[in-house]
Amino acid sequence: MAHAKPAAAPNGATGVLVLADGSTIWGRGFGAEGEAVGELCFNTAMTGYQEIMTDPSYARQIVTFTFPHIGNVGANYEDLEADNPWALGCVVRQEVTAPSSFRAAQGFADWMRANGRIGLSGVDTRALTRKIRLDGAPSAVIAHNARGQFDVAALLGKAREWPGLEGMDLAGEASCRQMYRWTGGRWALGRGYAEHEEDEARPHVVAVDYGSKRNIFRNLADAGARVTVLPAAAGFDEVMAHAPDGLFLSNGPGDPAATGEYAVPVIRRLLETGKPLFGICLGHQLLALAVGARTAKMHQGHRGANHPVKRLADGRVEITSMNHGFAVDRESLPDGVRETHVSLFDGSNCGIELTDRPAFSVQYHPEASPGPQDSAYLFDKFVSGLR
Repeated sequence: MAHAKPAAAPNGATGVLVLADGSTIWGRGFGAEGEAVGELCFNTAMTGYQEIMTDPSYARQIVTFTFPHIGNVGANYEDLEADNPWALGCVVRQEVTAPSSFRAAQGFADWMRANGRIGLSGVDTRALTRKIRLDGAPSAVIAHNARGQFDVAALLGKAREWPGLEGMDLAGEASCRQMYRWTGGRWALGRGYAEHEEDEARPHVVAVDYGSKRNIFRNLADAGARVTVLPAAAGFDEVMAHAPDGLFLSNGPGDPAATGEYAVPVIRRLLETGKPLFGICLGHQLLALAVGARTAKMHQGHRGANHPVKRLADGRVEITSMNHGFAVDRESLPDGVRETHVSLFDGSNCGIELTDRPAFSVQYHPEASPGPQDSAYLFDKFVSGLR
């Protein structure tokens, strides 16, 4: 059946969000013109929108920001977790204003346009977030047209045809293409990013990149490690050829079970070496799969910089940054695996460690910047245990 010709949007709207259930949400478009289809989610962080947009874990996702003022400190060339944004677009409450920060290199809307990402402002993000919480994260299309011309029926068809993230391996897309060395450290005001020497005396961490955030490697380097990064598809022999003292499994996008088709056999062999191993987010889920646990798609996911996690060893609570739509099924953890952390929001698993080998992982992001620093000790814990 032929779709209707593009028609003018109501009230002069220049942007629209069309959900697979038929919901149509109008607003003012900003950033690039065009359309994009993916999973709609929400993030509760009050700061760090540029870090969020460039986090590879957001591949094929549209981010609804619950904090109303997004973009007011502009964009710069330092707050990037990848060369380009991975989130398809974003939905915000207030219209993006001119930047008010001495660090800004350009406005957020200009940065979105330059990077081909679509924004939608003027949306009741509280109502939209409530809808996602009740109904789950839906497939959706975000579109921006300066003339306000949209074929809503066609956009709805694309939202309904999109298969969703379950069964989708995105790590190969988000990963690096070849091996490289990482030497940069964390950022400080007035200094920028630190730079570490290629010191052979430092313990050597080989990191498998499933769609990593740069700040993870900065924290590993600052903790005293020498870091080599390999693509997601790196095999066991390729990893071991670099003579690692420790092994790291990074965060990344997509369904861990799909990525696990090629990653899990490698991780199992790496565990057999007895080398210390540390995983974050997708790396946590892949480690769990490698030891026989299961993962499952979450109803709405966990995304924000304010998630309380209980550390079971001593009962202390860490405020953490999270971004994940899949989780490890805690009931599926086998013998030889100890649960170390749980979410105080919903009781879901947030950390494991093996009882017979030096391997551990967490579901949250201890490297978040900006974000809580309660979990930064994990990098020191890992690196201090090498050699």
